[in-house]
Amino acid sequence: MQILLLGATGLIGSSMAARLTVDGHEVVAVTRDCGPGARRLAVARRIELDLRRATSPEVWAPHLAGIDAVINCAGVLQDNARDSTAAAHMDGPAALWEACERAGIRRVIHFSAMGVDRGGLTAFSRSKLEGDQALMRRNFDWIVLRPSVVVGRPAYGGSGLLRGLAALPILPRTPDAGQLDIVLLDDVVETVARLLRPGAPSRLVLELAGPERMSFDEVVAAYRAWLGRPPARLVSLPGFAMRLAYRLGDLLAKFGWRPPIRSTARVEITRGATGDASAWKEVTGLAPRSLRTALAAEPASVQERWFSNLYLLKPLMIGVFALFWLMTGIVSLTAGYDHAEWLMRKAGAGPLSGPSVVAGGIADIVVATAMLFRRTARPALFAALGLSIFYVVAGTILLPVLWSDPLGPMMKIWPILVFNLACLAVLEER
Repeated sequence: MQILLLGATGLIGSSMAARLTVDGHEVVAVTRDCGPGARRLAVARRIELDLRRATSPEVWAPHLAGIDAVINCAGVLQDNARDSTAAAHMDGPAALWEACERAGIRRVIHFSAMGVDRGGLTAFSRSKLEGDQALMRRNFDWIVLRPSVVVGRPAYGGSGLLRGLAALPILPRTPDAGQLDIVLLDDVVETVARLLRPGAPSRLVLELAGPERMSFDEVVAAYRAWLGRPPARLVSLPGFAMRLAYRLGDLLAKFGWRPPIRSTARVEITRGATGDASAWKEVTGLAPRSLRTALAAEPASVQERWFSNLYLLKPLMIGVFALFWLMTGIVSLTAGYDHAEWLMRKAGAGPLSGPSVVAGGIADIVVATAMLFRRTARPALFAALGLSIFYVVAGTILLPVLWSDPLGPMMKIWPILVFNLACLAVLEER
C-alpha cells in the first residue's frame, strides 16, 4: 500500500517507517522539516508540512492522491513558540480526517495517549482526546491506539530521560508519580503492521499497556541494572526543587528545546499511564513483552552507556559553553577592556585597537546568545569554532608572546576547541 505517515521522525514514527518499508509498503513521510532526521528515513517520498499550517482539508488534499492508508504518529508535549498541542493533536488531524473522507481513504490508524479519556488534566491530554473524537465521527475504518509510555532501543524524549536518570548514582525520588504499564516499541510497531492487513478489525479504541506495572523509580532501576550499575541511592528533594526543575524545563522550551521535564510532564507523570490490554491482545493476537524481559534479551552496549552518561550532561555542556562565551564578551567590554586594548595596540592595531576589542566582545555575546536557541545552536557552535581558530591564528601572527604567557591563554584554547567539537557531537536530538 501507499501509506501517509505523520510524525515520521519521532520515536514511534521512525520505527514505523522502517517496518512498513521492509514489509513492502510505499511510505510517504510527513515531517515538519526535511532536515537530517527526515533524510535518514528510507521512505518513498517526503512531504515538509507543519501541522500548524495544515488546518484545512484543502492543504491535505494534494498529498492524498494514491494513498491507501494514513497513520498519524504526530504529537507534541506542550505549547510553546514552536509547538501547538491544538494544531498537532486536533486542528491539523481533524482537517486531515475530513480530507481522507472526501478522498475515499478508508483506513486511518491514529496514535493518542493512555488516560486521555479519564480527564483532560493538561492541554496535551485535552487536545489528544479532541483529536480522537474528531476521528471517531468520521465514516471510515479508523483505529485509535492509546499506548502507555513507549520505550525501545531508540531513545527520545521520555525514553531518553529514563536512560539519563539511570546514569545517576544518587537519584531524586518521584513519590507523586503514578504507576506505568511500560509498552515496548517493537510491540507497538507490530500492532500497526497487523492492523494494516486485509480484513483487520476497525472502529476500535485499543489501550496498549505492557504486562508489568511498575513505578517510575522501578523503571529507572531496571535501566540502571541493564547498564550494569549498582542500585542508585534514592533521595527525596524538597517540593520547591522539583517545581524549579519543571519551571526550568518550561524555560528551555521557550528557546526551542524539547526537554521531557516540563509542567505538562509533571501532571501526566502524576496521573500515571495504566490501562487494560485485553482488547489489544484479543484483536491482534500479540503477547506483549515486559520491559525487564526485553532488556534481558539485549545486553546494553557501550553506545548505550555513552548515551546514558551524556544525556544529562548535554544541556549542561551547552549552557556552560554559552556562559563562557557570554562572559568573555562582557569582560572584554567592561573590566578587561583596557587590558584588551593594550594588547591590540601592542599587536600593532593602532587606532583600530578600541573598535577591534568592541567588535570581538560583541561577536562573543552574539555567539553565546545564538547558542542558547535550539534552531541556531549548531551555526553558533560552528561560529564559536571559527572564532577560536581565528583568535589562535591572529594571536600567533600578531602577538606570539602570548604563547609564553604564564596564564596560558593560547594553550587553554585547545581544550576549548575540543569541548566545542564535543558539543557539536551531542547536539542532535533524534
